[in-house]
Amino acid sequence: MGIILWIIFGGLVGWIASLIMKTDAEQGIVLNIVVGIIGAVVGGWIMSLFGESGVGGFNFYSFLVALLGAVVLIWIVRVLRR
Repeated sequence: MGIILWIIFGGLVGWIASLIMKTDAEQGIVLNIVVGIIGAVVGGWIMSLFGESGVGGFNFYSFLVALLGAVVLIWIVRVLRR
């Protein structure tokens, strides 16, 4: 994926994850993009532990993997903040 698609994909995933974890009011667009992109990496790593592929493009499976990673990332940040 190109850098523009990563930014769009990361923003979308980060925004949905922040809605799920109820942190949308705390995050702006830049943080949503960062959470989405890092979440895609984390989700890919988690899926590799199960022997599956990670994020491979702009498709529904990649979206779900990145969303899983972003939710886990937000959860970890919450735990570390407390």
